[in-house]
This record gives sequence, structure tokens and C-alpha cells, in this order.
Amino acid sequence: MNSTTKSARDRVLDAANRLFYGEGIRAVSVDAIAEKAGVTKKTLYYHFKSKDDLIAAYLFSRDQPNLKLYERWFFEAEGSLPDKIAAIFLNVAKSARHPKWKGCGFLRTAAELANMPGHPAMKVGAAHKKKFEAWLAERFRAENISHAEHLAQQIVLLLDGTFSTMLVHRDPRYSETAAAAARNLVQIAAHKEVQPRND
Repeated sequence: MNSTTKSARDRVLDAANRLFYGEGIRAVSVDAIAEKAGVTKKTLYYHFKSKDDLIAAYLFSRDQPNLKLYERWFFEAEGSLPDKIAAIFLNVAKSARHPKWKGCGFLRTAAELANMPGHPAMKVGAAHKKKFEAWLAERFRAENISHAEHLAQQIVLLLDGTFSTMLVHRDPRYSETAAAAARNLVQIAAHKEVQPRND
């Protein structure tokens, strides 16, 4: 579907994706999005009642594609479960080498909205992260790993830490290092129970 056959709403959402991800949500105006989408501001507000509504829709539009991408990386990877989890991090490293890569859109949006915990986009972002965590736990339970939820939390922390560190240093090698750490965590869990720590 090309730009001439896309609906006005889809064109606005595509423009928001490119601009919000590329420049940040606070730096981009509604006027800029309408101009890039080739619609009037009135048309934009017909489909999205506010900029906040558009920000939430932007993140929601990234939810399933991102989850499907993680899933594809996992299932296409060769080897055992630890190798498949590591493959997610290795593919993130490859993505980070693209000149247009700007990190995790969910984390960057959360950082910009840190003083607005009730913002609808914060809820979308939190739900996305929880879906990925639940998906990981399912993979671990399928391999009869004890404390699957705890291990999933560890992997999510490692991945989100990787995104943040790569943004600071602009160095994809951190994701390759994290891949080795993730592989070790899963290998250990696959051979003995992972005891949750509360300290």
C-alpha cells in the first residue's frame, strides 16, 4: 500500500512514527506531523483528539511489530534455548548499527514523560514491556525452567539496560556483551533452579 492509497489516519500515524522516533516527542509539533502526512491539522485532530492521543497511538502501533520481531529472531535462531535468547540481543546489536537507529522508542518516550506517569503513552509502554516479559516466561516454562517469571524479569532488565547503555555510548558491542550474559543466565537456569533474591 503506497502513500496515495493509505488513509489519512494511517498517513498521520506513519508521519508520527518517523518524526517521534527520529526526533523525540517533545521536539515534534502537531503542525510538523500534519505537514509530513500531507493533511491539514483539522484532519489530524479528526483522527486523534490531542497530541497525547497521537503519542499513545504511535507507541501502540509499534507494540505488535516489535514483539513479532523478537519472536522471529528467537525462532529463526539456531541452537538451544540459551542461544535463541542470545540471538535477540545479537540482532538488536545489528539493528543498532543502522544509521537511523535511535534506541527503544518505548524507553525514550517514557524518559520524556517521566513527570507524567498517568499519560496514556506510559500505560501503552508498560503494557508492551509486560507482554514481552510474559512471552519470555512462556518460553522458559516450555523448557521446564523453574522460576520462569524471575528469569524473564532478569532478561528484560538486561535488554532495557542494553538499550540505555547503547544510547549513551553509541556502541552496539554492548548488546553483544549482553548476549553472552543472557546466554549464561539461561544456561544456569536450564541446569538448576534459579532462586529469587530479595536483597
